[in-house]
Amino acid sequence: MKAPKHSLRKIVSFLNNPEEDGGFWLPNIQRPFVWSEEQICRLFDSILREYPISTLLVWKTRSTIRRRRFIDNYRTSYSHELSKFYVPEDDKKKCLVLDGQQRLQSLFIGLKGSYEGRELYLDILSGQLAAPDDVKYRFEFRHAQDSAFPWVKFKDLVYSTKTSLSVAQHIIRSAGRALTPEEEDRVSEHVALVFKSFHSDDGIAYQELDSTENADLYTEEDVVEIFIRANSGGTRLGKSDLLFSLLNASWDEADAQMEDVLEQLNRHGFKFTRDFVLKTCLTLLGQGARYEVDKFRKPDVRENIAKHWDDITGAMLDVLDFVRGKTFIRCDKAIPSYLALIPLIYARFRYKDAFRAAKNVDAFLLRSLLGGAFSGTPDQMIDALVAEIDRSRDFNTDALFGVMREKNRSPEIAPERLWTMGYGSDSIHLLFNLWYRGFNYTPAYENNLPQVDHIFPQSLLKRAKVENPRTGRRDLMRYREAERNQLANCMLLTAEENGAGGKSDIAPVLWLRDKPAAYFALHLIPADPELWKLENYERFIETRKALLLERLGPIVGLTSVRQDVAA
Repeated sequence: MKAPKHSLRKIVSFLNNPEEDGGFWLPNIQRPFVWSEEQICRLFDSILREYPISTLLVWKTRSTIRRRRFIDNYRTSYSHELSKFYVPEDDKKKCLVLDGQQRLQSLFIGLKGSYEGRELYLDILSGQLAAPDDVKYRFEFRHAQDSAFPWVKFKDLVYSTKTSLSVAQHIIRSAGRALTPEEEDRVSEHVALVFKSFHSDDGIAYQELDSTENADLYTEEDVVEIFIRANSGGTRLGKSDLLFSLLNASWDEADAQMEDVLEQLNRHGFKFTRDFVLKTCLTLLGQGARYEVDKFRKPDVRENIAKHWDDITGAMLDVLDFVRGKTFIRCDKAIPSYLALIPLIYARFRYKDAFRAAKNVDAFLLRSLLGGAFSGTPDQMIDALVAEIDRSRDFNTDALFGVMREKNRSPEIAPERLWTMGYGSDSIHLLFNLWYRGFNYTPAYENNLPQVDHIFPQSLLKRAKVENPRTGRRDLMRYREAERNQLANCMLLTAEENGAGGKSDIAPVLWLRDKPAAYFALHLIPADPELWKLENYERFIETRKALLLERLGPIVGLTSVRQDVAA
């Protein structure tokens, strides 16, 4: 295995450049670029501080494996649009980067391109002593018009054809003010440091796997395994990155197809992920829900995903249409666990006609979500539900509820549990979607999303005190957090209602006094003004609980509803 060394400036010239030994490119198994502006700037700081930045790993090959170019003018939206950067396949010599993408892409952006339209600048007067974790040399991505001295465009330093002394003198003359002798020395030292760090021939090394003369020396399967081992240390790659790299190795269109289906799934305010799609693929193809790298090492699994992709994604999109059109769920906030959708997708994929004729599918989804059926050990629950669907070749809600009970996940909701699903709960928007049908949960502007608010403001309830038995003083808080945040003290407001000049911390006796009857009906709020007073908070809560039970009980399968309402 060869280990060439080059200057950083020279290495950057290899990127996307077929004239330089075939050029450096990114194989389709590579994940998107994920570093932030700060991480890029810290890399350049590390280089000037002469910290090691590790060795790269590249595969020199003539394989027609799909590859993409490095991005020069980067925008964050590109992390979801990798397919636009693929280049035509060929059997010419090329170098594919297996380890070091984030560093090379950062160097390319800083030295050849821009980040969100801004170029990399160095504060030429920075460089004061700093702790190891602090920034010593200040780098920022800036617009030229906002970058007067001491900010210097970094690529102009690195690629200058003049001597470091000439460059330093030019910066000093162009500073716009007279520099002190100490500042002039610092400019000269830093320019010389940049030249040394980026022009030196031992700037960075890379290990080279060469199969250009012998294609069998490193096969594509070998390279995928090497890639996974090189990138699986620490937290650099998530499991979905590793699994997707395996899928990418045998299916060239994987990136574009995944981008397309996620765009379709998420266009209405949902947040489906690649993890969800891959986990669903495993389940639908009979591999079980557990997320394991070894499953994707099986060629037949990868081939079947590609072969059945249209049917798999069709089932996902069809179920999402059902959820949006036939249930209460209209956005990401209203679905605590996306895993609850996998049994529905499985039934739609395997037994399409039976699923379309199934009854109470919406009840299954609601009660399994509220009952926490997919908490704890969700893979076992998914596999058990799938086994029941296969046994009956149907989506029988009662039978599936029976499976949940066997797994100690009751689909029946006790009223006591309902009241805990209040402010801050991951289930509150699910409940609110049941009766707040007129609220826009998918606004174009995220800040216009409906907002959960307290009917009795927290600040008001915190002022209520009771006597401390140890001191005899009234200094103990009367209503603890759970009592303040319970569901019966929560309502849903539009962003406009709850914003500046809106409800905020206004007491209910003031907020509710001029509201019409329709307002009380919408929010299920007792219309008796006496109950809006702080001293009657407990009576207000009990009265509103009865209203909530009357509305929600039949929908969510509450147990003991009649007894609670009668009481």
